[in-house]
Amino acid sequence: MPSGKQSKRKRREAQARTPPPVRAKGRAQAAGWLSGPNRWWVGGGAAALAIVVVIVLATALGGGSTKPFYVNFAQLSGLQNGPPPWNNGVGELPDHVSQVHLNTLSQEGNVLHIHQHLDVYVNGTHVPVPAGIGIDDNTFITEMHTHDASGVLHVEAPTNHPFTLGQIFGEWSVLLTANCLGRYCGHLHWWVNGTQQTGNPANLILHAHQEIVIAAGKPPPHIPSSYKFPAGE
Repeated sequence: MPSGKQSKRKRREAQARTPPPVRAKGRAQAAGWLSGPNRWWVGGGAAALAIVVVIVLATALGGGSTKPFYVNFAQLSGLQNGPPPWNNGVGELPDHVSQVHLNTLSQEGNVLHIHQHLDVYVNGTHVPVPAGIGIDDNTFITEMHTHDASGVLHVEAPTNHPFTLGQIFGEWSVLLTANCLGRYCGHLHWWVNGTQQTGNPANLILHAHQEIVIAAGKPPPHIPSSYKFPAGE
């Protein structure tokens, strides 16, 4: 029978030949996910996943595109080429809706709901903005339309993205460029909230309660700078 010292020596030799067990603080660390630079990878991956989730939710909730659409009037057929007053363009509306990047809706949208006022002049004479622009009787309504001849523009969309003045002129079937209003070209002036502008008015991005004035030829003696919108508009 071996002595106590010999037994202890044999146990120490056996322990020396046996590798120590792996002690992992967790499954991820044992697999190497949280060691060294992988800690940053996990944190960055979680952040990236969070960004993707936010983008998906924003789209699902009606975020829409953030890019405005600029109408190319050269691609629109059936533009009104006579003298004013001009009709509401409903005869060309079914063809023009997709060309001006709008949609046929069964009812007005309520995600974006803003209004502007439009005054149009030809050689100093006020031109009415007719009722029913963007409305095809009881068939459909678009995101941009007029309900009456007050000049109030309604932007009522199911998604929140920019709309431009050219889109409603495209629905109206009235040419609007940096130089032309309908058949009248060469001397175009325009204002927003009383301040004269340059460039193409069709590219104007619409915001709430703008007073927009478009004048071909001789401008009127007084340029409106604001409009008293009805309560709730």
